[in-house]
Amino acid sequence: MTIGLHYADDVAVLTLDRPAALNALNSDMIQTLSKCIDAIADSDVRAVLVVGGGDRAFCAGADIGELCGRTASQHLDGAALGQGTFSKLAALPVPTVAVIRGAALGGGLELAMSCSHRVAVAGAKLGLPEIKLGLIPGYGGTQRLPRLVGTDKAMELILSGRLVAAEEALEIGLVDKLVEEGDAVRIGFAFLASLSEGRPAAVHLAREAVRRAATLDLEAGLRAEAELFVQATQTGDAGEGINAFLEKRAPRFTGR
Repeated sequence: MTIGLHYADDVAVLTLDRPAALNALNSDMIQTLSKCIDAIADSDVRAVLVVGGGDRAFCAGADIGELCGRTASQHLDGAALGQGTFSKLAALPVPTVAVIRGAALGGGLELAMSCSHRVAVAGAKLGLPEIKLGLIPGYGGTQRLPRLVGTDKAMELILSGRLVAAEEALEIGLVDKLVEEGDAVRIGFAFLASLSEGRPAAVHLAREAVRRAATLDLEAGLRAEAELFVQATQTGDAGEGINAFLEKRAPRFTGR
């Protein structure tokens, strides 16, 4: 099993479990990952953690050996599989957190960028080095990286293929948090605890609003925000949150 899926309470934990190959992604792994994401989408989890097996890498990228001898049509199919799988992860309505220990390169970084949050462990290295193979990112890197770090910085990183240390990744906005060494799952749970306490129903609405900002112009985005705001006001959690504020107590959210 090269992709592990287990549930810890109401959190799904996806593990890239091919440590001997630095968790490099081959087509079988991506297909399995896609099925796991489908299973998660049908569940009632409140969050997803994505971690790498072993101590050396979150994911070193695509399995380069698979690229040899492929036709143009097969390369297109491979890109579509990777992009489609990562887009399904990005579309999940709950927080998704990639905990990056060691290397997150190429397809590995593209996978991490598909998550709503990224936590880097000290010593991690991140980058899109495809240009050094005469290639470009094919699983969404050219589209997601500019949205995270800006066009100029994304262009520099993609054209140079250089790797950035965890500290620089935090500085440029590629990761949300930098932590010291520790168990990846525990790090992920600690990060989840820092998000909205009680997990109100508005979490998935807020995620949807932010996602739409990447594809809509400002006017359309504002309309979408207003619609989602109205949906939030109609939840039981909104009434509970407002009442708790007025009564000067902690809210008791139910996720509905």
